[in-house]
This record gives sequence, structure tokens and C-alpha cells, in this order.
Amino acid sequence: MFRITFKAVFFLITGIGLTVGALPSPTFAQANLRSTFPGRRVGGGTRGECSSRILAHLVPGDSVYSPGEFGDLGLVQGPIANPVSLTMTFSPNEGEGVESSRVLDASSVGLILVRGAGVNRPTIWESTFDCNADDQSASADPLSFIETVSPPAISLLLPEQEPSDVSVQNALINLRQNCGSTVPAQATLAQFGLADLLTKDWPTQIPVRCPS
Repeated sequence: MFRITFKAVFFLITGIGLTVGALPSPTFAQANLRSTFPGRRVGGGTRGECSSRILAHLVPGDSVYSPGEFGDLGLVQGPIANPVSLTMTFSPNEGEGVESSRVLDASSVGLILVRGAGVNRPTIWESTFDCNADDQSASADPLSFIETVSPPAISLLLPEQEPSDVSVQNALINLRQNCGSTVPAQATLAQFGLADLLTKDWPTQIPVRCPS
């Protein structure tokens, strides 16, 4: 009886050890997300005035980013004659969780810095222009259906940071010193590997707006 009980306990403990060992650690799981997430940090670029407007997340090139203790996020939006508002949406990458969103007022070309994006789990961040917000102009244009959807910029936000995240965090912190002012477009976007977005339509200096 004792020998049977001992064997049962031994196999139970061994099985638990194997099961726990087989589970991926949070660090490993996060590293796997960094290499497999199909993000797109630059949105827009399709037909129509609104939906073709450039909107980009100021994140590393793989569209995966940890905003750090201050929760700093940055966006850049291109020039346009008739700007509309944009919506930032945050949703859990998987599993249960609550989706949240924030609408930013319509504004011209420039940088937008937002602070306070606390991330305690992998979170998908999407940003898109509200191209169907102006119903009057849309109804007057027979081809307005082309502009109803602006391809979003999509990034994955993670709680644990890597060296590539720190450089972006520092760049955003430095940009905050220019809130309400302007910065050189070429040099600023080059810090994030986005200088190729610039065209002749962009001004040489772009404003920095900090709604939070």
C-alpha cells in the first residue's frame, strides 16, 4: 500500500514539474511576439484625400514597442487641406480584457505626443483618421465611399522593454521639450527611420502637439 501511494505521489510531482517547465515564461512569450507580430506602423496611403493622408506611430521599425514608466506614445500625421479627427484604440492582444479608445481633435501636419499609456499586458494599438466624420462633404461626393476607411497604423505595446524601446522613449521625452513649438521635419523623422515619408508637400518645420 505504501509503495503504491509513494509511486502515485512521485508521478504526480513529476508530472507537475514537466507541465510547469513546458509553459513559456513571460519573457519568452514577449520575445516571440516581437518576432511574429504583423504590425504596420505607417497607415494611410490609399485613394481619397482623407484615407491617403499619412499617419504613423513613432515606434521601432517592427511596430512593437514598450512605452516605459511614463507611457509616452507619439504619432506623426501628414499634410492635408481638410483635416479630420483621429481615433486611437487599445485592445488586448489575446484573452479577456477591456478595449479603450481616445479621439484626438482634427489638426494639421505635425507630431502628436500622448502620455499615460499604462501597459501591463500585450496590447494592440491602432490609430486611424475618422474619414467618415464629415457626412455633408461625403454625401456631396459620389465617390466618397473610397474615403470611408483610412488604413490604420497598427503597433503592439508590451510591458517589458528592450534597448530599441529605450531609444524611442528618450526621443519622445526630448520632443516633449518642444510642446507648443516646432521641430525640423527631416531630422526628427529620421530619428525614427521615417524620413522617407517626407515629400515636397511637407513643411521644413512641423509643430509638436501634446494633448496629454
